[in-house]
Amino acid sequence: MQILKRMATKTLTFVTGNVKKLEEVRAILGNNFPLEVINHKLDLPELQGEIDEVSIQKCQEAARRLKKPVIVEDTCLCFRALNGLPGPYIKWFLEKLGPEGLIKLLEGWEDKSAEAVCTFAYCAGDEACEDVKIFQGKTQGTIVPPRGSRDFGWDCVFQPDGYDRTYSELPKEEKNKISHRYKALDKLKSYFMETS
Repeated sequence: MQILKRMATKTLTFVTGNVKKLEEVRAILGNNFPLEVINHKLDLPELQGEIDEVSIQKCQEAARRLKKPVIVEDTCLCFRALNGLPGPYIKWFLEKLGPEGLIKLLEGWEDKSAEAVCTFAYCAGDEACEDVKIFQGKTQGTIVPPRGSRDFGWDCVFQPDGYDRTYSELPKEEKNKISHRYKALDKLKSYFMETS
């Protein structure tokens, strides 16, 4: 009976090679999510543009290649003093500069505020994939000197508003209730609960 149930479970492919991100997504969606979230590592082109444009194009490309329902995620860290930069390019800024370099970007600015933005894009996997659904979450915070673990992107320099600890210093369960990723996934989960 258990085997039959497992075989009947529909899957949703999260296009990522980041195991920590996959774990966090599964933890946030919880056990009552109607689909089994699996992952597929796929090298997609690094697109340039505004947040929604990048997410939509990445999702369309992933669906075209995999020919099944997919979600892709794009995470941005937008510094108010820099008019939203690094934004969707945070991955490259972090890779080249490290957490300390992100702090140095704001040295000449009094305003250290930032917005963490997570965008999930979903496509049902059809050939054209014209109808891409966007689910976005935002968390306001401040860029601070690195504190806590450095094993998950820029979490060690982002302190959400109303907290005296960075994302890295917060217990995972607590972070998963307030993060930009949680807010985006909450919208995605509501969509699938209503349509499945």
